[in-house]
Amino acid sequence: MRRLSLLLRLICAASVAGSSAPALEHEQDDRHAESLTPTTDEAPTLDVMTFNLRVGGRQDCPPHAWPQRCQIASRLIQASDPDIIGTQEGTYGQLRDLRSHLQDYDWIGLGRGGGSRGEFMAVFYRPTRLEPVEFDHFWLSDAPTTAASITWGNRWVRMVTWVRFHDRRTDRGFYVLNTHLDYTSAQSREQSAQLILDRVRTFDPQLPVLITGDFGEPASSGIAHRRLVGTGEFRDTWREAITKGPEVGTFHRYRGAVGGGERIDWMLVRGAMRTLRAEIVTYAENGEYPSDHYPVIAQLEWQSGDRRDHGVHGQGESSGHER
Repeated sequence: MRRLSLLLRLICAASVAGSSAPALEHEQDDRHAESLTPTTDEAPTLDVMTFNLRVGGRQDCPPHAWPQRCQIASRLIQASDPDIIGTQEGTYGQLRDLRSHLQDYDWIGLGRGGGSRGEFMAVFYRPTRLEPVEFDHFWLSDAPTTAASITWGNRWVRMVTWVRFHDRRTDRGFYVLNTHLDYTSAQSREQSAQLILDRVRTFDPQLPVLITGDFGEPASSGIAHRRLVGTGEFRDTWREAITKGPEVGTFHRYRGAVGGGERIDWMLVRGAMRTLRAEIVTYAENGEYPSDHYPVIAQLEWQSGDRRDHGVHGQGESSGHER
């Protein structure tokens, strides 16, 4: 098997951190840990995570300061072992810190203020398996090619980073888009969703498309979700997963899973992939969380009929491409 259950991997990850590693908490029923264990290696799957890292800075004082959270986040990622991670809110310094702990990953991104300025919609990936063929960025506004542009009533700049990957293991291609929509403006979320659809329609239609993100609204009732999923163009990986863990609110404010709550962090898919398993990773060490959001992970399977991908359409900008 490619890996043990998620729960066992999390325990091992903290153990290798040293004898002083903190005790672990995983707020899930053990029977759900088995749901992320592949049954065979014969059909390679693709594991994708979306993870709002929570921007670091003066507002994050101990016990939620980034240096401590970074270590917990890196252990969570190493144990979960995703092939791709769409992160939100991470600044350039945070992403460099995280990368220093994740030697098996590279990342692509650009600050939403341009260059290294502001928060990134970074895409981490495992280069031993995935090759970025092209990538680019656009801003969620009426001027999508203008860095830091705002026109739809949102309070903060919003953007998308996208990457077209070649999967070395399956010799197939696919796209990943990563975003963070504005939670204060429904108008901005609706128009952002429409712009994402418009941009996706310019991609190679034979290749699957994945969207990761913090959408700032519940999947159950959000206007962006209706625009992206309600039209039938995209599918919600959580809803279509064959097996999954408990559904809890993904924005927990460092308080953990208390009661119900809504998924505002989701992953969507279009094309010849299906979702086998999904889990909201409620992970903490001694009561400390890696973020005020829970990451969500989905295991995807290629379906027959998808196109083999050999072409290189050209490289995008190299800004923020970490090696």
